[in-house]
Parts: sequence; structure tokens; C-alpha cells
Amino acid sequence: MPRTKSPAKFSWVSLSDEELLEVRLKDLRLTIEGTWLEDCLLALHDELAQAGIRVRPHAWISSEWFSPENTPGIAIPFYLAHPRLMRLERKMIIDVEGGTWPECMAILRHEAGHVVQHAYALSRRRAWQRLFGPTSRRYPRYYRPNPASRHFVQHLRLWYAQSHPDEDFAETFAVWLRPRSNWRTRYAGWPALKKLEYVDELMGEISRQRPLLKGRERVDPLSSLTETLGEHYKKKQALYVFDTPKTYDRDLHRLFSADPKRRRSEAASTFLRRNRSKVRKLVAKWTGEYQLTLDSVLDDMIARCRELNLRAVGPEQKLVMDFTVLLTAKTMHALFGPSRRRWIAL
Repeated sequence: MPRTKSPAKFSWVSLSDEELLEVRLKDLRLTIEGTWLEDCLLALHDELAQAGIRVRPHAWISSEWFSPENTPGIAIPFYLAHPRLMRLERKMIIDVEGGTWPECMAILRHEAGHVVQHAYALSRRRAWQRLFGPTSRRYPRYYRPNPASRHFVQHLRLWYAQSHPDEDFAETFAVWLRPRSNWRTRYAGWPALKKLEYVDELMGEISRQRPLLKGRERVDPLSSLTETLGEHYKKKQALYVFDTPKTYDRDLHRLFSADPKRRRSEAASTFLRRNRSKVRKLVAKWTGEYQLTLDSVLDDMIARCRELNLRAVGPEQKLVMDFTVLLTAKTMHALFGPSRRRWIAL
């Protein structure tokens, strides 16, 4: 369990959101030392030691999660280093990725998979390539996962293992590394079990070897990033929004009433605004989609309900559930239908 740590005091903590968005990333002057992230990193090191793996990833603060190829380290996004920035992240993105101990450890295990892959040049092995594919394969702008596939482990959201061979390995490694994951039972009968068994065998082999990468380079550290928080979030928000089919009218008419006799009932747009947080969280849980993406779709649906002058008629619980099912269906169609959505990488 993490130790209780008091966050360091910074002058920007008392700024309003609008003022904080004008601050440059480099001027946040954040470090991992003295934060709860330090405990997370120590816990990761303990897990690696228990697994017999010799490499110990170093970490630094940057703009996002990533692990470079040329150093055995992990970049952690700045917002996790201070509660004030986590509140801003929640306002701007809704999700705070890695904002809880379990979520942070899950992502750290994934990034540690990249570290181990690079530190031991694992992707050069024929067996690795045969199971995961060539690491030279170009990272796609889009990928269309199959949620029912049993050829890949399920760890991070949006079936991330299916996006690229490197991510497939990192996800498999994360499942293998997690204490008490019970992966042999969980994936019994899955083709993905062969990958987990290979990782188990491979980690036993490299436990006797020294890692090839030993440096402590920090790639794109926060101190080098000159963009403002506002500029950062403008680009980040753009990644989460994708075009959904604007074919809401028929479905909305099925759920809500356009009968003039029902004009005294609550407006459907008001009903959706009142329940949007509950619906958004449910659909995000069911689909793995980011809440900010769902929020943009909800905005479109609310606007259309207002234009059509629809009313919410009937038991509220049933209306909420029926609308949640509708939004889930629209989201899944956008994710896995004929048109491809934007791919968001960790």
C-alpha cells in the first residue's frame, strides 16, 4: 500500500483553471520524488525482483505515458504528480488515466514490458516474432480490434494488445507480472496462453542475463516542454473525439416522445443532461471507451433532442437503461463498424 505523502507546495496550486492553463509544462517543476508515484515505482521494482528480472526501470515526469527504445525507463504524465493537476485533468479529459493505485500499477507493468523488451532485445528472437509478430511493423493510425478474440490477453482498455506486436508483448508481460493474476487458469483454453507460457519461460532465461540497456536517459522530460497546459489539452482533447454516424433521430424518437400532448413532461435534453454522468460511466465501463469521447457524442444527442423537441415519458430507470443501451450500440458501431475510428496510443 502507498505511504501517505503531502504534495509539495507550488505557486500555481492557487491559480484558477483558466490561469493554470496559461502555465507552461516546464514551469510546473514537478518530480516523482516525494509523491505517491515514488511508491508505485518501488512496488514495480519489488514485483520485478520477485519475478527474478534484473532490470529496474527509472522514471521521470513528462506529458504522457511512454517507454523509449534507447533507455530502460518510463515517462509518467505530469498530472499524476499533484492533486491539483489531477483535478484539472478530470475537468479537461474526464478520465484520469492511472489516477488510482491499481490503474497506475497496471500501466506501469505494461510500460515495464516495453522496458524488458528493449533492455534484452527480445524482439530479435524468432520465437518472439512467431508469437507476437515483427516489431518492425509500422504502428497504425487506426486499428480495429476483435473484442471476442482469445488470441490476445485483456489488460488495458480498448483491447490494446491487438494494436501492434510490441503492445501485444507488453500487455502479455503485464498480465504475467501482476501478483496473483492466476493467468494459467484465467486463460486456460485460450491461444493467448501460449504467449503467457512463452513469457514465463523467457523471463526465467533472461533472469541469468544482464540487460543490454543500462543508461538513465530521460526523454522529453517535463523541464524541456515549453507548451502551455492549454495547448497540451487542446491537442489531447482532439485525440479523443471521432466522428460518429449522425443517425440518431429514429432511435431517439423510439426512446422519447414527440407527441404535443406530452409537452408538459420533462424535456429529453434536460433528462439526458441530468443523467449524463451516470450513463457515461456505464458505457465507458462496458465498451472501454474514454469518457470524453462519449461526452462529445452525448452533446450531439442532447442537441438533437432539443431540436426535435422530444420529451422524456415513462419510468426514469427504464429510460436511463434504454438510453445507455442505445449509446453503447452507437459507440460499438463507431469502434468496430465499417468506418474506422482514430487510434489513441498510450
